[in-house]
Amino acid sequence: MSYVVLARKWRPMKFRDLIGQEHVGRSLANAIEQDRVAHAFLFTGVRGVGKTTSARILAKALNCLQPASTAGTPGTPSTNAERGIEPCLECAACREIAEGIDVDVREIDGASYTGVDEIRKLQESLPYRPARDRYKIFIVDEVHMLSQNAWNALLKTLEEPPPHVKFILATTEVHKVPVTILSRVQRFDFKMIPSRLIAERLRGVLEAEHIAADERAVTLVAREAAGSMRDALSLLDQVIAFNPEQLLGDDVARVLGVAGHASLLELASAVLAGEPARALSSIAALAQQGSDLTVAARHLVALFRDLVVAKLCKEGDALLDLSDEERRGVRALAERTDAQDLLRLQQGFAKGFDDISRAAEPRTALEMLLARLALRPALLPIDTLLARLGELEARLEGGKATPPGGGPGRAGGPGNPPRGASRPSSGPAPVPSASSAPAPAAPTPPPAPAPAAVRAAAVAPPAAVAPVPAVIAPPPVVAVAAPAVVAAPAVVAAPAVGAVGAPAPAPQTDSAPALDLGDWRRVLSQLEETRPDLVAFLKHAVPLGFTSELITLGYEPGNALEASLRSAECLRELRSAALKCLGREPNVLFQAVASGTETLADVDRRAREKRRKAAVDLAQQHPSVRDAAEILGARVKRVELGGEN
Repeated sequence: MSYVVLARKWRPMKFRDLIGQEHVGRSLANAIEQDRVAHAFLFTGVRGVGKTTSARILAKALNCLQPASTAGTPGTPSTNAERGIEPCLECAACREIAEGIDVDVREIDGASYTGVDEIRKLQESLPYRPARDRYKIFIVDEVHMLSQNAWNALLKTLEEPPPHVKFILATTEVHKVPVTILSRVQRFDFKMIPSRLIAERLRGVLEAEHIAADERAVTLVAREAAGSMRDALSLLDQVIAFNPEQLLGDDVARVLGVAGHASLLELASAVLAGEPARALSSIAALAQQGSDLTVAARHLVALFRDLVVAKLCKEGDALLDLSDEERRGVRALAERTDAQDLLRLQQGFAKGFDDISRAAEPRTALEMLLARLALRPALLPIDTLLARLGELEARLEGGKATPPGGGPGRAGGPGNPPRGASRPSSGPAPVPSASSAPAPAAPTPPPAPAPAAVRAAAVAPPAAVAPVPAVIAPPPVVAVAAPAVVAAPAVVAAPAVGAVGAPAPAPQTDSAPALDLGDWRRVLSQLEETRPDLVAFLKHAVPLGFTSELITLGYEPGNALEASLRSAECLRELRSAALKCLGREPNVLFQAVASGTETLADVDRRAREKRRKAAVDLAQQHPSVRDAAEILGARVKRVELGGEN
């Protein structure tokens, strides 16, 4: 006799043998006991959860030929209630239905029975009574494969079949079944079987087969079955072939090419502890064992979910589909971790799993995802942040915040000069002598306003007078004062014609006195109102000479900007702007300069960077900023100078 696989050998034969589908077994058994059996049923669920098996049990229960031993007269037909709800498994009908050879119980494959002609042939046989059994039963597996015409032909028959006909339809894709069919049948949804129930069933099968197995082996097979009892028995057949004497967890993991729960727990522990090196070593070990890393990643998603459940539900063992040993390990790891951190890890890994499943190199994708999660920054609780903000607010309201103009005991006030300013040495202040007293100076024109958004005033004292620290009014946190010593030069001498390197003064003439670079900037400002594009080009030229009669500009050889500026239109616009500013219309001369010569744009950029750096340095010394850095752990990221970013 040929070998019968465990999935067929240990197929349930009675309603009470159904595992994980008690709701189906009880409903069908009660219907038989009360003699309220419908004419059509629809069994739906994933593969291997007992749909076809339940259909056979129902067929055996309806057609069982056992005699009525306790009800009625022997030899007379008995009702379903009189016979009982379970098949006897000994009569000819029960044996033939179990073997699939009963002439009155037909099992039809919906994938090969899709056409309307097959449905018509089936309808032609319905009026004839069964040859021996009570009912003629049609079990249609994968019924969703029927064509639309076949469904239409079956509608009337399925709604009002002959009294001796029963239909049992089974499908894994119920959404493909027309609504008109669903309204004519009783639908039963088969659930995925929990791993613990599958493990209990596997232990019973192994005991009956006289095969020893450890807990890890049974748990691993049950987990890989993913809710399918048939898959579990098929996998058990496979691992028994590897070692028929004893099943060990390591052997099962090696045969199935999956990661054990201990390996996954070690991987999750490395990520939670922030140790990417240990996580990468664990992945390398799994890859060396031949484990499917995509499957391992899917199991790791489930493990992170179990960790969150174990952390949030202290008594939620029913929510963890794990063995006792695995549950203890998960709870021990969850107790050492923060709940918010676990939630963040589970969400991050679940999103990254989609990339792993689609990646051409799953190992690389898994390694990078775990390394990124292991290097995650620590979370700052919102309560702690609010407490720090409250402390900062209290300190500012308590007098540490400096209002504009300074004040006693504050930065910039008397006796408390700004940070970085020199303090007078201890002892009496020296009294200046009459000879050292400064002579009255002519009034100086007011300085030009600084280009920054924040102003600072500083006046250089005469050489004979002791330096007095400048008073700088610290602004609010959003506006930080720039140091007085940092100011862009108002005048930059233009280089001589053809000069390379440092600029030199332009030659003087009696009729045309030399003008400074400030006049050149005024010309550019005038031109920017009408031709801002030309100004952008001119700022990248080297101003070699500038007078009211001649403007000399330098460009590197081959520069495309020179060709653009040599056009008659550009020269006309430039000379017109110079005429409005200087009162005369100068000529324009272009000369070649060596590469690397500093342009006006370079000068402006260097000045901006210098002002920016000085403003950042000053901002870091501001009392409010220092308090924020001390309390919140903040730092100065950017200081805006006027319209600059």
